[in-house]
Amino acid sequence: MKYVLVTGGVVSGLGKGVTASSIGVLLKACGLRVTSIKIDPYLNTDAGTMSPSEHGEVFVLDDGGEVDLDLGNYERFLDIKLTRDNNITTGKIYQHVIDKERRGDYLGKTVQVVPHITDAIQGWIERVAVIPVDGEEGPADVCVIELGGTIGDIESMPFIEALGQLSCRVGFGNFCLVHVSLVPVLNVVGEQKTKPTQHSVRGLRGLGLTPDLLACRSTTALDKNVKVKLSRFCHLPAENIVTLYDVPNIWYIPLLLRDQKAHEAILRVLNLQGITKEPALEEWTSRAKICDMLHEPVRIAMVGKYTALSDSYLSVLKALLHASVARRKKLIVDWIPASDLEDATEKESPDAYKAAWKLLKGADGILVPGGFGDRGVQGKILSATYARENRIPFLGICLGMQIAVIEFARSVLGLKDANSTEFDPSTRNPCVIFMPEGSKTHMGGTMRLGSRRTYFQVMECKTAKLYGNKTFVDERHRHRYEVNPHMITRFENAGLSFTGKDETGRRMEIVELNNHPYYVGVQFHPEFKSRPGKPSALFLGLIAAACGELDAVLQGPGVRGIVPMETCNVPLKEKVFQNGKPTTKHILSDHLYSYCNGVHI
Repeated sequence: MKYVLVTGGVVSGLGKGVTASSIGVLLKACGLRVTSIKIDPYLNTDAGTMSPSEHGEVFVLDDGGEVDLDLGNYERFLDIKLTRDNNITTGKIYQHVIDKERRGDYLGKTVQVVPHITDAIQGWIERVAVIPVDGEEGPADVCVIELGGTIGDIESMPFIEALGQLSCRVGFGNFCLVHVSLVPVLNVVGEQKTKPTQHSVRGLRGLGLTPDLLACRSTTALDKNVKVKLSRFCHLPAENIVTLYDVPNIWYIPLLLRDQKAHEAILRVLNLQGITKEPALEEWTSRAKICDMLHEPVRIAMVGKYTALSDSYLSVLKALLHASVARRKKLIVDWIPASDLEDATEKESPDAYKAAWKLLKGADGILVPGGFGDRGVQGKILSATYARENRIPFLGICLGMQIAVIEFARSVLGLKDANSTEFDPSTRNPCVIFMPEGSKTHMGGTMRLGSRRTYFQVMECKTAKLYGNKTFVDERHRHRYEVNPHMITRFENAGLSFTGKDETGRRMEIVELNNHPYYVGVQFHPEFKSRPGKPSALFLGLIAAACGELDAVLQGPGVRGIVPMETCNVPLKEKVFQNGKPTTKHILSDHLYSYCNGVHI
């Protein structure tokens, strides 16, 4: 097994996850099989109990693992399915070691960070690295490991020591360290400053790890003299220093690495030069460029609770992007704090109230994502009412589906006090109830989690057609509450159809409103399985409906709604300036245009 370790220095938030994912894409394009591991040094066992507004979204895997959002980046970029063990935390490692100590496995020895914790970390990495995640048999060729946090953080010290020991154990040619660091540009002097990176690399080497590649984050490409300076002071060849400068979208990052020959440097370190090919990234290139050139807008109102941090809904945003690119539309997301739509805000902050309603009324489609707690619930209900009454395309996910059911009960069935027992335990009309198998005393890992099967009850509904007329679909779940099965008959008699249910027929999974262009709620989270080349069916439906193109998608070949290259209005040429003179540049070569023609991008 070959290992690529990605670490970060100077500041957090430099994009280590995207860098690690992009390295995986590049190696995969060279013909290698790739798997990924994310190390999070926090004490939590997993990300399940962490606030989205603090840590970003909780990403859910097929096996029910609640993990860091970077694993979502790995799955999307590499089109793989990871397991909960691909996310290592301090809590998991210490729990593992303490359990062994309680069983007496250490035979009376004093249990210490070295060697017991460090051995447990190495053992975990080596065990998980050989688990196939790409649908093929046998272990991958390369495991890309991302160490969360920043070099020098006290909580990451045991992991750094363990990784240093691992690099020594696996030996030369089997371990490559890529260090992501910041090269800031100070406005006062206008030059790229290398000192932060120099100090970061010095600290890394002082901890026993020596970088093989340096990935420098900066606003612009590194100047030649800056590369030379970093090469001299960080003891690296200049060709092993790459710039990750600001780009229009993150799909350009693998292309930046390729253009700077990062794959050649990594393959040299891993002694893989003779068994790989030149990276094949034609489809990836077309996707990045097409995304950048789209100009016909589609506006989606995101009505949520955690809108102050976009990472709280990262997978939802990516699923919207995948679908909009597939339909050749430029995605514009209008963030609307749900509480700003409520009557109380009109009195307390009228400007925020007016702004929120202006955005909602100007949207082509409305999306209410998942969430917990009662803050903003009334605003979400008002947004569902507006979408239903004004025939605006609507997609409700998890809590968003429950909101749609509550709104329908209040507005159409006349049950004014209809509610979820999550928000009003004593409601006389509980439309949404606590699941019987859930726990009210323990939070972590006690929800209905992971991949579950949904069976379509009718094949003529929009969602079944969007999924390609399958009889069932497997999607990922994360919820404690469900629609009350005792009220289903009343809902369906009034025109709200539950078109998807679980294998028992008592748990509601998909709801659609009859005689509406697109009003869909799902109990599962379709965003977690959306991929750049395989957009989620339901997000594709929302975007298509918001553009007035849903009928074409439902009736089109394959039902996936991918617009063929020759039918889109994206220009294939653009005017640029070379040596001060205007000229015409082909955005896509003839070969690439032919390659892109009608493929899933």
